[in-house]
Amino acid sequence: MSRRFAARALLAALVAACTVAGCGVPAEDTPRAVEAPPGPFPSAATVDGPATVGPVTMTLCFVQDDRLVPVDRRVSRSLDAEAQLRDLLAGPSAVERDSGLTSALPGAIGAAVVGVADGQARVRVDGTGDDTGRSDEVLAFGQIVCTLAARDDVDAVAFLRDGHPLGVPRADGSLSVQPLTPADYAALTVTR
Repeated sequence: MSRRFAARALLAALVAACTVAGCGVPAEDTPRAVEAPPGPFPSAATVDGPATVGPVTMTLCFVQDDRLVPVDRRVSRSLDAEAQLRDLLAGPSAVERDSGLTSALPGAIGAAVVGVADGQARVRVDGTGDDTGRSDEVLAFGQIVCTLAARDDVDAVAFLRDGHPLGVPRADGSLSVQPLTPADYAALTVTR
């Protein structure tokens, strides 16, 4: 009986080894294009370029230890809200990363400022939804709200998807379709 058991065990081991060996990624002779995940990605020109010193101060909000951290950057000229949002989406500079700052935005939210009127920034949001499975969306939306509301011409930020108000998580976990302010994220924000 032990011979039969040993033969079965050997057969089971061989089947398992063949199955595992067949689960790998097949080798390819030539490179192929791979589609990048959604969202803007930092480039050396925008994140680590020389635009970190200048006469104008711009505030961006990044993340450190699950907290929102406002960071002042010196830039060569004033930026409109859309350009400031692009800088935020590009992420922290090398120096900022070295100090422990990160961003919750890459892969969580694709956004573009639709416009600023009467103190309200309207932000079109793409690439987010219930199926993302991300737990840091509150930080991602907080980064956008706190960055844009740091501008002199913005008091609140409204989020839209397909032209309709989007329910956005606040620091307390509740969803709001109303325009948001930094006060909605005060519990997560590091004070300067």
